[in-house]
Amino acid sequence: SRSPAGRMSPAALLLLPPLLLGRPLLGAPGQGAGTWSRFSRLPYPQDQLFLHDTFPDGFLWGAGSAAYQTEGGWRQGGKGASVWDTFSHRPATPPGSAPPGPAGGDVASDSYNNLFRDAEGLRLLGVSHYRFSLAWARLLPNGTAPVNPAGLAHYHRLLGRLRELSVEPVVTLYHWDLPQALQDAFGGWASPVLPQLFRDYAELCFRHFGGQVRYWLTMDNPYVVAWHGYGTGRLPPGVQGGPRLGYRAAHHLLQAHAKVWHLYNDHFRATQRGKVSIALSSHWIKPQRMTEKNIKECQKSLDFVLGWFAKPIFIDGDYPESMRSNLSSLLPEFSEAEKKYIKGTADFFALSFGATLSFQLLDSHMKFQQLESISLRQLLYWISSEYNNPQIFIVENSWFVAGSTKRDDAKYIYYLKKFIMETLKAIRYDGVNVFGYTVWSLLDSFEWHRGYSIRRGLFYVDFQSHDKKLMPKSSVLFYQKLIEKNGFPPLPENQPIEGFFPCDFAWGIVDNYIQVDTTPTQFLDCNVYVWDVHQTKKLIKVDGVFTSKRKRHCVDFAAIRLQISLLQEMHVTHFHFSLKWSLILPLGNLSLINHTLMHYYQCFASELLRVNITPVVALWQPMAENQELPVPLAKYGAWENPETIKAFVEYAKFCFTSLGDHVKFWITMNEPSVKNLTYTAGHNLLKAHAKAWHVYDKEFRRSQKGKVSIALQADWVEPACPFSKNDQEVADRILEFDIGWLAEPIFGNGDYPQVMRAWLHRRNSVDLYNFHLPYFSEDEKKLIQGSFDFFALSHYTTTLVGWEKEDALKYDHYLEVQMINDITWLHSPNRAAVVPWGLRKLLKWVKSKYGDVPIYVLANGIDDDQNMVHDKLRVYYIQNYINEALKAYALDNVNLQGYFVYSFNDKTAPKYGLYSYVANRYEPKPSMKHYREIIDNNGFPGPETPGLLCPEETALCPECHFFRTRKSLLAFISFIFVAFIVTIFFITYYSKRVERRYK
Repeated sequence: SRSPAGRMSPAALLLLPPLLLGRPLLGAPGQGAGTWSRFSRLPYPQDQLFLHDTFPDGFLWGAGSAAYQTEGGWRQGGKGASVWDTFSHRPATPPGSAPPGPAGGDVASDSYNNLFRDAEGLRLLGVSHYRFSLAWARLLPNGTAPVNPAGLAHYHRLLGRLRELSVEPVVTLYHWDLPQALQDAFGGWASPVLPQLFRDYAELCFRHFGGQVRYWLTMDNPYVVAWHGYGTGRLPPGVQGGPRLGYRAAHHLLQAHAKVWHLYNDHFRATQRGKVSIALSSHWIKPQRMTEKNIKECQKSLDFVLGWFAKPIFIDGDYPESMRSNLSSLLPEFSEAEKKYIKGTADFFALSFGATLSFQLLDSHMKFQQLESISLRQLLYWISSEYNNPQIFIVENSWFVAGSTKRDDAKYIYYLKKFIMETLKAIRYDGVNVFGYTVWSLLDSFEWHRGYSIRRGLFYVDFQSHDKKLMPKSSVLFYQKLIEKNGFPPLPENQPIEGFFPCDFAWGIVDNYIQVDTTPTQFLDCNVYVWDVHQTKKLIKVDGVFTSKRKRHCVDFAAIRLQISLLQEMHVTHFHFSLKWSLILPLGNLSLINHTLMHYYQCFASELLRVNITPVVALWQPMAENQELPVPLAKYGAWENPETIKAFVEYAKFCFTSLGDHVKFWITMNEPSVKNLTYTAGHNLLKAHAKAWHVYDKEFRRSQKGKVSIALQADWVEPACPFSKNDQEVADRILEFDIGWLAEPIFGNGDYPQVMRAWLHRRNSVDLYNFHLPYFSEDEKKLIQGSFDFFALSHYTTTLVGWEKEDALKYDHYLEVQMINDITWLHSPNRAAVVPWGLRKLLKWVKSKYGDVPIYVLANGIDDDQNMVHDKLRVYYIQNYINEALKAYALDNVNLQGYFVYSFNDKTAPKYGLYSYVANRYEPKPSMKHYREIIDNNGFPGPETPGLLCPEETALCPECHFFRTRKSLLAFISFIFVAFIVTIFFITYYSKRVERRYK
């Protein structure tokens, strides 16, 4: 039987003939070295996008656990001591290891006494398999005979319950808990006696449980057992024997594994029809730079960790050549017979990947000065290339959360999401044969050297409680739904739509502050010059001789012509920029006015209108230095001082008077940063905005016919755990503090959001804070409420928030919110998340809160690293954010009237521009051309969608405007033209008369 993708189903895998001793293998060591160059060439950003697809039919979904981590009952039912029991009872731990906790694994999750509790968790998840390990010391207390009947009965009960639930058992014979008696008697895995003893133990398990088990794992992560158990001594049995003893222990572990595989192959496979492998753990490593030398070092790093055990088993029965050449005196040798005996002793590749080895138990010198990474996809591809495309079963994978995290484990979910999505990509994109996935772990448990300081379970366990109930975390719901859907099937809301924006839609670009260059041109110079053609070859000024001065004209500003030409090239209809209050009125009042700068702004606005581009002008935008306030105002309290309100209103009135004939689209304050505002400053800022709006409304609107509002920064906030009411409450709270704080008084009821007042009252009363949110008088509420003509917002990204404290560096104690990162999202070089659907959710939220208000997205953009590769990210960003805006307009009936890209060029906004600026030249990036194409189409036409026909507005055409504004010039040119024609006529006429006279 085959899946639709053409791959064997897990059931069919079991019917294949077993791996034959010495069978030819096509793989060759070193072929995995091509992995790094392959993945460096994949298309960006398409290859990094989330893959919405499903896994092959019959894919195995499961969860796992290990005996010592979960069972507890260390003295119950006749169990003998293991090396972990002894190790955790030591009064002190070896250097470099974390204390295992107050009781180690003595009780842990108490799974020994709660077998049916654990099985109920499996039933709730809907998994197809459960990986668990047998406690060697529970079945054979001394490591050898006699057998413990209570141990046999326990595992028979567990297997019986799994059979009732139709859950496939995946059984590990040895998961690090060697019987202490074997360590005491023989020195554990340092002794050549252990392989035979392990074979005897395995035979017992095959005889008693083999009829119910189809997947066997001989042992888990032999790297950790050998290297840290017998080399560094960081883990039990804690023998600090150095590298030589570590390599000897690994030698014996490989021999033991091979003995067990051959035992099953020779005596049990025919009747039990199961499969046997070994769980190998690995990290992933990437080169510091893509050089041949660094790639070789990365290959060596994997050889020394994964290849140490994988190459003997899956290739040729011997260690990697890189180990042989570097460790010739330390590394034991296999005889030719042993090589043949070990080679091919696995029926599938069982892979463990995650927190246990990566970043925790991998010795730094085994990285060979390269960079560790958590790319599961690339590791899967490397294994497939290096080991002849084996069938891969992921038998352990996840990450961890803090020990204090209880039910809403958002960080865990997003790592799980990343790993599973990378597995899907490995299957669908790379052709890797993965047939099963196992989350680690089913429930919270004792986490080895980390003790109880972290949690890795899907189910929460209160270790201090007596009954140890399992409580499902948010990750249970995530994994449960994923299993139901067999992956991440495409969702309708994730699909792009075709369609158009309205004909009068505002397509804009943003430049925080336009390039101001008031240097006079040569035509304004009244001096007289002569050209020294004989000696200096330069112009020489004639002293005392002057021409008459002429009036300044806007064409005298060369900088304006250049910027206008670039804007025309982009085909935008609107251009948004901010005035510099601190330069226009340096003293903060009308006693000193920079008339030259104001004239420049007038010229810029008029030239924009001449080419049919609407100027969108902000009176004030806070910047780092003095918040872009005039120095006297910044010096005396800035927005904390009520006098700044009066100064702003005076400044706004001056700007309306000076620029109002050219500017019909005003922003009072552009993106006031709520992160840097005190409540008093915000209070005064709102009053200043409202008073400026009313000044325009009463004194200028009738004659100038413009519109005025405030522009707020509005990034979307999403609950980190979509199933959590607590996280949803946090998200709602942050939206009110980030957006509602300034929006609610203006667009809502004239006062601050009730959520803010209630939260601050609680914090002030409980935690003795003194955060005072001022009150508006009734007159002030009337003044502020409704002081808008549209809703303008800037939107760049989306943030995930939760209530569980996980990372102190990203936790806001004041608002009790944890910032979370979805590592499956695309991120810019500055780590801004690219989340197009966040814009649509934001626009819907604004509509639901403030009604059918006209909305303009006045800034939306992403940074790059001035590399053409990353401008591809901006192309993707613009395409998908605008498409989400179209969904909001077309599907959600949001009254969206304009969209502006941030930013115009890299000179004024480095890394954000649609034009690069290098060597005093502006060059359009591919993203500019892509934005222009969207503007020209007015949206996203489909292959069979007729284009949107918009009526021509002749009154607004650039040519008509040109003629209207230059009537005097046109009259003069017409006079000259007529005079020229008349002159030519008379010359021709009289010349002919003269000719006839002479004849």
